[in-house]
Amino acid sequence: MTRRSKQSGTADRLGVRAEAGEWCWIGEIPQPPADVLDAAGDPRTRPARRPPLALAGTVLGAPFLPILWLLMLLARAEEAVERALDTKEEKERHRARKEDGKRRDAVVEQRGLDNVFDGDWKGAAGQFLLRWYSHSTHHERLVFAGQDGIVFASPPRRVSMGRDKRAQVVARLSPEEAALEDPFGGEFETRIMLIRFRDGSWLRVDTEEARSEFHMYALREPA
Repeated sequence: MTRRSKQSGTADRLGVRAEAGEWCWIGEIPQPPADVLDAAGDPRTRPARRPPLALAGTVLGAPFLPILWLLMLLARAEEAVERALDTKEEKERHRARKEDGKRRDAVVEQRGLDNVFDGDWKGAAGQFLLRWYSHSTHHERLVFAGQDGIVFASPPRRVSMGRDKRAQVVARLSPEEAALEDPFGGEFETRIMLIRFRDGSWLRVDTEEARSEFHMYALREPA
């Protein structure tokens, strides 16, 4: 079963009418001011620790890390050799991609998009972010978008396997509350998406693949 068919199957199981769906994650939530935390009931601001099964897998896989690093170095060396043998046109395309990357990074920094949200804890995005890990301690969200708004699904607790099978609806935002937005208007190929709330505040989520189904949905749908 493909990744998208699994997501579509999860949407059907949950009764969600979705036109796009992607597994997403957020950056580290900054420490909220004490008065903000108190007013929100001292919510959780970090995901749960990795399950014991995942930790055991990390320990068992540690002896193979040197081999993986060697393979990565060999792959980079091979890529460097191939780059040196590129035609003039291929080198120009590679140079153009690097320049796009630099411009994208500059825009990200200029607009503050390297932060997880706009910084206003009293705004709708800040208040939603405060409840993020109270909804679920899992580190990812399967986010659906459609005419009914934005739906967030996730296992109630952090898991290492079976995230689609265990996903449940944990939060919803109506079209009157928020909309998906590609902050670059399709200019750059990125994983960055914004959930733009109607008060102007925003929350950044990152998709698993660049220029994902979410990006395509946001570009064809009016905010």
